Amino acid sequence: MRLNSLAAAVLIISFSAAGASHAASFDCEAQNLKPDEKTICDVRALNDADVKMVTTFDLLSGLLAMGARGAMQDQQTEWLKKRQTCAADVACLTSSYQDRLKELNETYKQINRPL
Repeated sequence: MRLNSLAAAVLIISFSAAGASHAASFDCEAQNLKPDEKTICDVRALNDADVKMVTTFDLLSGLLAMGARGAMQDQQTEWLKKRQTCAADVACLTSSYQDRLKELNETYKQINRPL
């Protein structure tokens, strides 16, 4: 049931962000985009995955205690470095987002308080 609550919250927030032409978690209009970021901006499914991931990450950040939040932020930094190695490979980026969302959902399942 708690996972359904997280999914519902992510869905609501994602739909509210969907109106923006580039809703990725970074500025798609920036001139110094890395290859992975450019691909995420150009491929709608990756852009949507980015919005879902960052929304889930932000929601979890508000639910976790300080130590767990710091650990999750460290994991996010490492994941971003790994995502960059995908460059413009859509399949690699898709897999990377799927793996990260799975990790974040597992983190959510371990929270010991109801929403």
